[in-house]
Amino acid sequence: MSRLFRDVEGGPRCPHGSVVCIGAFDGLHLGHRALVRHTVARAHALGVPAVALSFEPLPREFFAPSAPPPRLLLPRAKAEGLLALDADQVGLLRFNARLSGLDAETFVSRVLVERLGAREVWVGPEFRFGKARGGDIGVLRRLGEECGFEAHEIEPVHHDGERVSSTRIRAALLAGDFAAAAGLLGRPYAIGGRVVRGQQLGRTLGFPTANLRFGGKTPALSGIYATWVHGVGERPRASVSSLGTRPTVDGVEPLLEAHLFDFDGDLYGRRIEVEFVAHLRAELKFPDLASLTQQMHRDAAQARELLVLDAQRRSLQPMHTELPHHDPRRASTSPARAADAAEKTA
Repeated sequence: MSRLFRDVEGGPRCPHGSVVCIGAFDGLHLGHRALVRHTVARAHALGVPAVALSFEPLPREFFAPSAPPPRLLLPRAKAEGLLALDADQVGLLRFNARLSGLDAETFVSRVLVERLGAREVWVGPEFRFGKARGGDIGVLRRLGEECGFEAHEIEPVHHDGERVSSTRIRAALLAGDFAAAAGLLGRPYAIGGRVVRGQQLGRTLGFPTANLRFGGKTPALSGIYATWVHGVGERPRASVSSLGTRPTVDGVEPLLEAHLFDFDGDLYGRRIEVEFVAHLRAELKFPDLASLTQQMHRDAAQARELLVLDAQRRSLQPMHTELPHHDPRRASTSPARAADAAEKTA
């Protein structure tokens, strides 16, 4: 049985009950991880499944499609991450007109009670749910008393004296402070996906790239970066990456293009993860391809220097020692296989 479901009707029936956590989980930062781990611990204590519920698209994306919020994590990566945290079932519920129209009472009765048999429901700070965000933790507790489950709000997680939040992480990324972002996330910031074919322009210019698309999502970053690419061989590969719409060639759709140094191989169809180390510059529109190529050489040289320093800072040597980072190929096969469904049905 799949551990991932996209619709309420496709969700698991839990005859002995379940423990449920609900959240956007964008980024799966330290606060999110604490919520999921606590849910899993409570489920194990009660001998019932742990269910992590989220939504795709995120409600803010659904209600503001022309100005969607920047995403820290794409749907597949979110599903994989929740499963890797030992949630027994992950629901990425399709947030559409029907689901958004459910009031708090109906959402609780149909989803939490009738389908999942919730015995406990755990949420994070400032939790809202139901039509027009009409429900909060107070409403959830009242409905829990009426329907036979306990509702709890987990204590916020703090880092450097402030509450961990996706907003803080986005601000750190925009400021180019990847160390701060990593501290809030509990891991280096990275974007993963399946390599797709591009326009082959980079190869023509002497900079072949591995390209990742965003499936209509808005990335949290834009510009040129020094990066490590994971999932190509046993060690991370030093690289320089461009994330944006490629204004010099009149691009529109956001694209992540990673040029791996000293590498010549076919990566199409392979899943990789691009870890961001340093911001080099903003995305610019150049007058011609010759000017663009000259700048790309400067970017590559700067990225190489920064990555050598980054490896030294971590007491590592590029290409010879594993960096302390999640390799998507080493994840248990169950989360990866289950998350394939999110990618296919998102």
